[in-house]
Amino acid sequence: MTAPLGPSPAAPPVARIGDIDVLRGFALLGILLINAQLMAGPATTLGGGAVAGLADRGAAWVLTALVAGKFYLLFSFLFGYGFTLQQRSAEHASVAFGPRHLRRTAALFLLGLAHAVLLYPGDILMTYAVLGLVLFALRAVPPRTLLRIAAGLLGTLVLLFLVHGLFALALTGPERTGAATTAAGTTTAGPTTVGPTADLVAAYRGGPGSVLLANLRLLPEFLAANMLYSADLLAAFLAGLAAGRWRASADPGHHRARMRRIVRRGLPFGLAGGLFMAACTHGPLDSGWFHIGQAAGVLTAPALTAAYACGVLLLVRTPAGRKLARALAPAGRMSLTNYLTQSFVLALVFTGYGLGLYGRIGTATVLAGCLVLYAVQLALSALLLKYLRSGPAEYVLRAATRGGFPQRTR
Repeated sequence: MTAPLGPSPAAPPVARIGDIDVLRGFALLGILLINAQLMAGPATTLGGGAVAGLADRGAAWVLTALVAGKFYLLFSFLFGYGFTLQQRSAEHASVAFGPRHLRRTAALFLLGLAHAVLLYPGDILMTYAVLGLVLFALRAVPPRTLLRIAAGLLGTLVLLFLVHGLFALALTGPERTGAATTAAGTTTAGPTTVGPTADLVAAYRGGPGSVLLANLRLLPEFLAANMLYSADLLAAFLAGLAAGRWRASADPGHHRARMRRIVRRGLPFGLAGGLFMAACTHGPLDSGWFHIGQAAGVLTAPALTAAYACGVLLLVRTPAGRKLARALAPAGRMSLTNYLTQSFVLALVFTGYGLGLYGRIGTATVLAGCLVLYAVQLALSALLLKYLRSGPAEYVLRAATRGGFPQRTR
């Protein structure tokens, strides 16, 4: 059972957990790499358009195998874990958790709506807000039951993709040709069928009004894709909630041997699934294998995500890894601000808000630009948090959660 939701003067204070900030900072890179490919338009292979050359093909293949579908799971797990921290914070403040959580989810939904309309219709915050209500409803469920529900949700999604894929293989027959590049790409919540068209390209290269209309046009399709993958998201939420209830990060040294086992077992299994998904998406397997590849990706992504997370946590406990922790933690502490900033910068580069390079830059070039942007975000996050307690978006979300603006202090 969870801790009581009512006031509890004896509850211990809730401090920030450095591992959570490090993992959020790490996950920001994966989210950026995928979102940038979609916002860049049909010149990228993840956008379903023509590939400029071998470098772009290779970049798209690697991103699908190693990144797509992995890092949104890590963020979702951390969201569920953070739910338990919010609970304990409310207990320490002797306030009811329910109203706080409802205000927080409402603010998150509004931030996501503004983000989707103004910058990027593949926003994930609205979906997080809605699933946050489900998380609240399941807050009293025992951790082991939460994990069973998560496994059931994941298995159901895998089965849907597998059945769809098998039917596609049986019905299309030998007429299938080419790699599976019919999907427009992978949002933060999975693949979608939003396809780039000539008028869409023109809209994103037009003025601000044209960009807004294009975002509104694509928003329903992205929301539908997020709904399809909501089972995957909710499964990660529930796993994070169970881990938070067990306080998995309370004694990291105690879990070091377990984390090593997860890396040893999760990497080969997750990599095999990611490589197969890439082969089904970009070749050499043809387009009829696409949904079977998605089934393999959904099934194995949690293993690779867990291996990534445990690998990072093990690395930052080494002398050489401490510098990495100091670089990642500030960015993770203001992950919401960084997530929104990424979309803002990408919109300035690729849409009519700025340079209008939509559809003009290939996957490899976009990948290189993302690495530069991420390095800048790491540096700016560390600099900003020398003077402020949190990022601007976190400040607004905290104010909404607590029903008033806190004092802006270091």
